[in-house]
Amino acid sequence: MKKQKKTTLLRKTSKAFILISSLLMVISIVILYFYIRHIMQYEVEEELYSRRYRLEHYLEKNEALIELPPVFEIHKVQELRTETLKDTLIYDPSQDEIELFRELTSYMHVSGGNYQIIVRSMVVESEDIILVIFLSFFVIILLIFCIQFYFSQAWNKILWKPFFNNLEQMKTFSIKSEEPLQLEESEILEFSDLKDEITALTDKVAADYNNLKQFTEDVSHELQTPLAIMQAKIENLLNDIRITDNQFAQFSSLQKDIQRLAQLNKKMVLLTKLENQQFKRTVTIDFNEMVRETLENFKGLTSIPIIFTEETDISLQADRELLQILCNNLISNAIKYCSAEGKIGVEIKKSGFIVQNSGENKLKNTEKLFTRFYRENSNLKSSTGLGLAIVKKICDEYNYKITYDFENGKHLFRVSFNQ
Repeated sequence: MKKQKKTTLLRKTSKAFILISSLLMVISIVILYFYIRHIMQYEVEEELYSRRYRLEHYLEKNEALIELPPVFEIHKVQELRTETLKDTLIYDPSQDEIELFRELTSYMHVSGGNYQIIVRSMVVESEDIILVIFLSFFVIILLIFCIQFYFSQAWNKILWKPFFNNLEQMKTFSIKSEEPLQLEESEILEFSDLKDEITALTDKVAADYNNLKQFTEDVSHELQTPLAIMQAKIENLLNDIRITDNQFAQFSSLQKDIQRLAQLNKKMVLLTKLENQQFKRTVTIDFNEMVRETLENFKGLTSIPIIFTEETDISLQADRELLQILCNNLISNAIKYCSAEGKIGVEIKKSGFIVQNSGENKLKNTEKLFTRFYRENSNLKSSTGLGLAIVKKICDEYNYKITYDFENGKHLFRVSFNQ
């Protein structure tokens, strides 16, 4: 699915304002143009009728033929015709060019004679007036639009300032922080209600998180002692009394389950400490030496060949215990899932730390690989499903990147330190 492009609230509202205002401005300018044109045409025609009336009054008194081309003319005609009003092109001696005129032609009967009265008014002048009014209106509207736009933007920034400030506070909020969320109060009712709801919600989330963290720590701590006692009692029973082979098998199975519970408890405690950021002892670590020591420990526990290669020396700033856990978990995971007659490769390169083991097929659900309690092979009961989740948590703690690939019949786990 294509990711939708995001934009800021102020830009979105400003864009809507510009589009709507521009559309209204264009529509209003067009309407104004035709309205003024209609008014100007009406005024021109009204002037023509006024001139005609004066000429008719003059003709009734004087019965003389006069003309002042191209403004007005009086001619004697044979018959009366219908009055006409039209636009016409006439040469204007004063301008020495052909101009557009509005022409009113009317007829009247005076003292036994028929007369034609022609009155004209230059249309170009009215068009120029319309153009001047149109441009003036456009400039004024544009200025008002620009002023209103920038004023609206500045005003919106002031109105929305508490919202954006609180949004920045929310981005930096962490339930692990002991400091309460400090949100800005606003005189706007909706922002004030939102602030109250967010404060209440974050306070409840922080309280629930602290309660859950305390509960996990308490349960993990309380489980350690009874598990150790159960383990010791089973060992005493196996050593002190005679039991059948069937009973021995059951006790051994019970002992393995207790060991698994103890291991699970330790890993849950470790994850809790990681989430609570309790590992803050940062020292300089010779990572190559740490890997060599880890491999020496594992070589005595497995018969699977382990090939170690070093391309470069890596020093890291981290907690020694966490890096040791990272190495142990990746290597022990490779041993658990290595195919029969396979081998394990451990490499230190410039690109990072690589652990690989032989395998037949690529893992099916790679997106779940680093989640808690996920096991690709459910038949492997010795696995708690927390090893890779702990590795991912450690990588997140130090901004390392861990990836999984399957190449040439090998499972590869690669940790990029980016240092």
